[in-house]
Amino acid sequence: MTEKPKHPNYSLTKSREAVLFDEDTYMNPIPRAVIRPNSSILLDGEWKFALDNENRGLSENWFVNHNYTQNAHWPGSVEAHISQVSPGTNKYWHDQVIVWYERTFPLPKPVDTGRSGCNQLQLTFGACGYETRVWLNGIQLKTIEGEFVHIGEYTSFSYELDETILKPENRLTIRIMATMDADTTRGKQESAVYKRGGIWYQTYSGGVRSIWLETVEKNRLRSRVGVVSYVEDNLVRFNLTTRIHDPGVYKIRLNVYNRTQKDAEPIATDEFPLTLEAGQKQQRLVLEVPDAQVWSPENPHLYRLIAQLIDEDGYASEIEAHFGLRKIESRGSGIYLNNKKIYINGILYQPGMASYEQIKKHMHAMKKLGCNLVRIHIAGVDPRIYNLADKLGLLLWVEVPSPHRSNATSRSNHKAELLRMLALIGTHPSVIIWSLYNEDWGAQDIATSVETRSYIMDMYHYMQIAHPQFLVVDNDGWQHISFEGRLKSDILTAHLYTPDLERWKELLDGLVNGQQTGIAAFPLVVGDPFFFRKQVPLIVSEWGGFGFADYGGPADDSERTASITAFKKELHARPIAGDIYTQATNIEDEKNGLIDFETGELKVPEGLLGNPEE
Repeated sequence: MTEKPKHPNYSLTKSREAVLFDEDTYMNPIPRAVIRPNSSILLDGEWKFALDNENRGLSENWFVNHNYTQNAHWPGSVEAHISQVSPGTNKYWHDQVIVWYERTFPLPKPVDTGRSGCNQLQLTFGACGYETRVWLNGIQLKTIEGEFVHIGEYTSFSYELDETILKPENRLTIRIMATMDADTTRGKQESAVYKRGGIWYQTYSGGVRSIWLETVEKNRLRSRVGVVSYVEDNLVRFNLTTRIHDPGVYKIRLNVYNRTQKDAEPIATDEFPLTLEAGQKQQRLVLEVPDAQVWSPENPHLYRLIAQLIDEDGYASEIEAHFGLRKIESRGSGIYLNNKKIYINGILYQPGMASYEQIKKHMHAMKKLGCNLVRIHIAGVDPRIYNLADKLGLLLWVEVPSPHRSNATSRSNHKAELLRMLALIGTHPSVIIWSLYNEDWGAQDIATSVETRSYIMDMYHYMQIAHPQFLVVDNDGWQHISFEGRLKSDILTAHLYTPDLERWKELLDGLVNGQQTGIAAFPLVVGDPFFFRKQVPLIVSEWGGFGFADYGGPADDSERTASITAFKKELHARPIAGDIYTQATNIEDEKNGLIDFETGELKVPEGLLGNPEE
């Protein structure tokens, strides 16, 4: 018998734990940033498990009946589960892997709203993939977006459960397929193109985040909130998404509170009448927040948004999110936060298989290092990271996990991944920079292909119009795109690696003097000629790496500290807008971390990566 999940109340009645979203009070068990005032039921725990190496499960109808002989713990990677059932396996899978999971759950006790038929059960995956199919009691489910096969493994997706197929005891079956296909968005996971070793890592696929059940209203706001603010006018622009089963006249009510506000009166409120058709619709609403405080690393002031969708009978569905007012600009050679010029003291971070508790330790340690920005390197991460950064006052630079090959299919996958991530990250003031590509992985023909450059330019222009709250980098590290002499990136970034201080000085001097070849591994700009005249900020977005095998440089942490101090001094002595040290923790073959992965303890002095005067 499958083990039932341990949860404080195996029902969907409201509970204090679910209503109060405050990490200072309790550990939020659900990997999401926008919440609902209801209780959720985690389906984490022991699941039945089976490998399907011969791809027989679909033809043999395993979703109807199958004799599972193994178990696995969800959440967990396919690779970990294979190693458990096949101890000593060095190569977890090759080319393709298919696995099945199954468990049962009792029908939860419904919320008593006094209105029959207004609610439904929703099943949500925090992240799973790369290809996921789901059956309930033998019937295949479609995601809210209408997918029988969900593609992707970095963001959440949900299913609305038809009450006609629910039973007192329900059987949930999941089929996951992952491949080495280089056209999929992989980040630094190995593929058919880049094999494991060095900077390429073990695949980490499957059910890597929690699954949960909750009751949601049939007519509701989805848990997707985008925020655009301009600090000069006290206006906040909210991008909300409605999900409607019953067409009609509705209104959206927005209430804004200070994050820690205890009284019932909001500091800002407004209502907006809408006539809504069945389906999903995005809507922008603008609300004035009088005497608004801005968010910054020095004062990470957050507001709490309660957004309600109210029907003609006065029944309201509700979501809650936290946000901050901030403005980020690339202005001339500087980066300005809330109209104040800042220097980016950043660090590259690859969480890998770290738990959320370990990630919290890492982020607190990065703050102690003097960092004001963390560059989360081409990976999808637990959404709670963004909430934590909002609270700590850590700026974030996020990146789309890259494919490993350049063609129409990989570009289509890349775009879909970007849009999925944007839908779920748009509310966080900490997120200030996005990279579309990194070091031309998945865009290897960027210097020669008009199609590749056109796609990247289109996405850059889309981000400028649809998401003006972010700075956007086209291809981080080198080979930025110039069109008619205009850079299609808000920042000119360079990856500069050398353990030699004199060579470091030469590289920095060449960069600030506008030299575009002989600086990084490839020319800094491709396409039309680009003439650097201090019209764009310069960021050395990777450097250091002291500890890479066969790289040279410091032999121990004491020497590393001295080298970092000397290298940082040269950065601060030049008209550069920021730098990103590589990297925060060790991961696989990359033994260059400044923070202990397990404990979060620093290996170097506090403040090492901050401004000289701090």
